[in-house]
Formats: sequence, C-alpha cells, structure tokens
Amino acid sequence: MLYINIIIYFIYLNLMNTKVLHMFQQNKYNLDNRYLKWLFKHLKNILINVNLLVLITIIMFFTNIEYLFSIIYLLLIILFIINKKNTQDKIPLKYTSRVKRLFLTTNIFYLLLTIIIFNLFDNNICYQILNITLYLLYFIIIIINIINKPLEYLVYTHYKKLALNKLATMNKMDVIGITGSYGKTSSKNIVYSILNSTYSVYKTPENYNTPNGILLTINNYLDKFNDYFVVEMGACKKGDIKELCDLVHPKYGILTRIGIAHLETFKSEENIINTKFELIESLPSDGIGILNGDDPKQLNYQIKNNCEIVWIGIDNHDVDIYAKDIKLDGNKTSFKVHFKDENKDYEFTTTLLGNYNIYNILEGIALGRKLGIKIEDLIKSVKALKPVSHRLERKLYYDINLIDDSYNNNPLGSKMAIEVLSKMNGKKIIITSGMIELGNKYYEENKNIGYLISKYQIDEVILIGKKQTEPIYDGLKENNYNLNKVHILNNIMDSFKLIRELKDKDTYVLLQSDLPDLYNENSKE
Repeated sequence: MLYINIIIYFIYLNLMNTKVLHMFQQNKYNLDNRYLKWLFKHLKNILINVNLLVLITIIMFFTNIEYLFSIIYLLLIILFIINKKNTQDKIPLKYTSRVKRLFLTTNIFYLLLTIIIFNLFDNNICYQILNITLYLLYFIIIIINIINKPLEYLVYTHYKKLALNKLATMNKMDVIGITGSYGKTSSKNIVYSILNSTYSVYKTPENYNTPNGILLTINNYLDKFNDYFVVEMGACKKGDIKELCDLVHPKYGILTRIGIAHLETFKSEENIINTKFELIESLPSDGIGILNGDDPKQLNYQIKNNCEIVWIGIDNHDVDIYAKDIKLDGNKTSFKVHFKDENKDYEFTTTLLGNYNIYNILEGIALGRKLGIKIEDLIKSVKALKPVSHRLERKLYYDINLIDDSYNNNPLGSKMAIEVLSKMNGKKIIITSGMIELGNKYYEENKNIGYLISKYQIDEVILIGKKQTEPIYDGLKENNYNLNKVHILNNIMDSFKLIRELKDKDTYVLLQSDLPDLYNENSKE
C-alpha cells in the first residue's frame, strides 16, 4: 500500500508542478525576483486554493491515513484534469530543456525527502509531511531553481561557446539588431520580409529575444549561406542589450520607439533610454543605425558613436526618410515615402494597420535601401507584407471584424491602436485588460486609456479584471463616458460571448493587451 500511495502522490506532484512551473516560466524563472514578487502579490489565493491540502492534512490526522491517502489524491488528480480541460492558458507552459531539468530536480528532491522521512518517522507523520511539502511547492520551486543554477550556468556556457565558434566561421554574414520598448517583433518580421526578397536572411523566431533564445537560434537554425541575421533584442534591465551585442556583434541597428515598458525592473526612464542605445553604441564605425525622428527620447540623446545614422519619421519631416499622405482604405493602407537625398516621393501600399506599422516599414525601407535593394523591389515587398500575429492583426470572428492587438502592452502603442479602431466604419468595441510593468506610472497611463476611449468615442468597453482595470474605469468616469456601455468581466473568454450580443451589422472589436495568465484575477467580478 505504501508504494501505491507514493506513486499516486508523485503523479499528482508532477501535475501540480506543471501549474507552478507555468507561473515560474512566465515570471522569467525569477529573474530580478519577478516570481517572488508575483508570489507575495498572490499569496492569499495560493495559500487558500492549492486544492485545500491543509484541510486534507487535518482530515487524515483523524482517520486511517494509509488508505485515505490514495483515495484523496486520486480525487485530486481527477479534479485537476477536469479543471484543466475547462480552462485555456493564454500562453501555455513551454517544455524547454530548462523546464525539463526543473521537473527532474523536483522529482529527485521529493524522492530523497520521501526516503529520508520514511526512515525517520512513522508512516502517519510521513504522510502529513508529504502533504505539507506539496502544499509548499510554489515556494519550494525557488529552492529547486537555486539547486539548478550551477547546472544552468554550465549549460549556458557550453552553448555560448558553440554559438561563438559557429559565428566565427560565418564572416560573410552581417547581423542586424533590433530593439526598443515596443514594436521589436513587428519590425523584425518586416525587415526580414523586405530583405529576404533579395538576400538570404534568417531571423530569431517568435519572441526569442534573450541570450538563451538567441544562442538556440544560432546553434540550431543559422546557416552558413545566410547573408543577414536579424536579431530581436529584449531587455529588462540596464546592460541586457550590451550583453546581446557582445554575443552577436551587430553591424546594423534599428531602434523602434522608446517608452516606459518594464519601468519596474529598469527603475528609471533614463536607464531605459541608455539601455536601448547600447545597441547603437555597439555598432562598428562602418555600421548603420536607424532611429525614429518622431521620438523625442531618441532626438535628445547624445549618441556616443560615429557610425552612420539614418532618421525616419512621419510627423517630423526634418529626417532622411518620412511617410506622408497616410490613408486607410478598406483592407489596405496607402502612403507616400519621401527620400531626402533624392527629394522624391514614392507610393507604397500595405495591408498592415496603424502608424506604428508605418514606422516599422520605414525602418525596413531605410535599411533595404542602404543595402542596395531597388525601390521597385521595396514597393513589392511592402505590398506583400503580412501582419504579425496579435499585433494589429485583422481577423474575422463569425461576422465580427476583430483587430487583434493583444500583445501590445505600452502607452503609445495603445493610443495608436485606439486611433485605428476609431477610423473603422461601424460599431466600435474595445476589450482590454490594461497595461502592466509601468512602475509608478501604472495608474496614470492606464487612466489615460479611459480618456482615449472617451475621446475617440468608442461605442462599448469590455474591461477584463475589475481590480486590474480600475484606472481605466476611473478615466472613463472622469471623462463622462456612458458607464452603461462599460462591461466588467473576469475572464477574457467570456468577452467573446458578450460581443456577439453587443454587435451590430458592421462591428469592429479591438482586442488590446490580453495579459498573461499570471495576471488573471481568480475571484468572480
């Protein structure tokens, strides 16, 4: 019976561990104590809702624990599976090699614990200890991560050496680095598509913008026949971009827009600006940096590098390349691009929406032109561009036009997305969870979303999470928005049922800033 109990216990342990590691992974494996902050923020829910293991422990204390143990854990396994089927993770747990190592270490840790306690105490006490340690799994994973740190360092060092050796043999390939507070992934995909029409180009996949993701890309995918390697560079703190530049040594650098994303971890706007410019200041003297002339943070920065700088813009015409006469017509956007050195305009069209996509296109055009791509080929490439998933991506949900901007989580991007929605001909609905990681500007910037919704006269508002979206609600209320048109839900999946009730003949829905699972509010609103 003892062995049966232990086997069932470990089955449930591993099921629970998928849930714990899901949150641990979304919090970047406790980088800068992100997981610890999340843990203490949600401590009450965690202590109450970990399948009531404390209650189970008390019940077992007064009963025949030997037989009850298996029965209760079998029931918990069934409940876990049923609950899993009825819920849908926005970003599922990725079973990376690191996650698999954490699973293995967790099992070894609990196995050693089981062996030790069953050799020291009687069975009844041992079962109680097992219950309590499983109850503390959300905390024990921190210890497991510390145990694994030396191994993770060795793994990282090994793969870094392989990547550096591989890059050393690819001296004919140039690296293009892309960073910014937002728009990095869109810019990366657009630059890739434009350059790939003429050259052999590879880009970091999805959101592989960390050292581990870039190393994986180099070792597994990069080819000696590639002319260019487009690298998205993410950062949470000062020095992150410099670390990536020291790894891949970019010759070309694109800085999208600088905002206040990740202000919590950067601590100050100055740190954000200096970190983003680490890319431009890492370029060689014969390199090229492409900067945004509509961004005052970039215009006012004193660049500590003598490489060539190309400025792009929309509002600012005192730049090298700018877009003008931007028109949204049905399913396409048309605009003219003015080249200062030629003093000439060229007509472009794209199916992409929003001004920030125009900025990304201008970055691709500017770099493509510097790399010798003909203007007619640039025009064709821009016309063929496809939207990036979840970034102002137009979809059809039944007979409703859905504008999916769910990966947008910054103030300026949110403003542009609401502007796009306001230009649509039909009933306009916004679904939003608000923005996160804005530090002491969290309330102010989210409240401004409410102001913008009122200003652009969006017809209906669906807020996801009462507590999370309280600043948006305050902004709506303060600007005399009709609060009867505000709907507060706990789960974004419920909003899709609601929009089918709210829709008109022509309806456009902006899905904005769908927050990761770790920001879900568990209580019913």
